[in-house]
Amino acid sequence: MSEVTQNEKKLTAEEKAAYDDLVARINRTLNKLRPYIQADGGDVHFEGFEDGIVSVSMSGACAGCMAINTTLNDGIEALLIDEVPEVKGVRLLPADPFSYYF
Repeated sequence: MSEVTQNEKKLTAEEKAAYDDLVARINRTLNKLRPYIQADGGDVHFEGFEDGIVSVSMSGACAGCMAINTTLNDGIEALLIDEVPEVKGVRLLPADPFSYYF
């Protein structure tokens, strides 16, 4: 069996394929929300998945928005948990100061 390193863990080819499928399902779900977030001048970016937690970052208007907790909890997290059974929660990574401009 070939091995691949993912998040500092060695994964077999089968485990990597399962992880890649999971990431694809997470990204498909985020893409459903993306038009609504972009309509308000922001965007959401998948950063990683570990132990049931999806890490995301926000850019544009969302990076400094006071309503980010509502967007994160009632929108992103709720839909991900509903559509991807492996997801147990969502964590927002700190905003990049330059993300306000891109």
